[in-house]
Amino acid sequence: MAGVQSVNAASDLFATLNAQTRAGATASATTSEDVQNRFLKLLVTQLQNQDPLNPLDNAAVTTQVSQISTVTGIEKLNATLEVLLGSYREAQAMQGAALMGRNVLVSGSRLTLAGGQAAAGVNLAEAADQVKLTILDGAGTVVQSQNLGAREAGSFSFAWDGRNDAGVTMPPGNYSFKVSALRGADKVAAEPLQLGTVSALVKGANGFELEVGGIGRVGFDKVQQIL
Repeated sequence: MAGVQSVNAASDLFATLNAQTRAGATASATTSEDVQNRFLKLLVTQLQNQDPLNPLDNAAVTTQVSQISTVTGIEKLNATLEVLLGSYREAQAMQGAALMGRNVLVSGSRLTLAGGQAAAGVNLAEAADQVKLTILDGAGTVVQSQNLGAREAGSFSFAWDGRNDAGVTMPPGNYSFKVSALRGADKVAAEPLQLGTVSALVKGANGFELEVGGIGRVGFDKVQQIL
């Protein structure tokens, strides 16, 4: 039939569309509107020139239209998520700036004695009737043991005056500590928390992180308490 383009099915139309879409994506120039416009132009052209004896498959056309709508929805969702992620990072930056120079408690068992004072913390999974603190020197020798009493679930801080069990003042430096907790006869999970000072805000691959003196970089979610 003269003037009629021979088409096997709608696959030619969609193969052309997909090829153009991939080329555009490589050039970073494809948008959902571009895809839709090209699709509609190709579809109209195909309808105008289809072979009456071999018309387009309605099911195939419907499927492709649904896919185009899905792609558009995903692009809009991604754009919205990018905006939300940008806002979240800005909030992180503002929060990090407010923490500059502040002391924070993060997971760790180091205890630094300076000026006759040291501080750290504990995070309890549940409320405890008694919490026992054990401080050790660099050689692992017990320096002081004390009962911190009953505590509610969550994190809390404590201070050490730098004295051992005999009341003798210990030299400044790095110590460590252990904690154990009981609720009746049952053990309660107790996580030691070490103290550090926020010195910088660093942008990493997964967002902003805090540079904490003596500890290194930690995420915002690792901070258990701000002092």
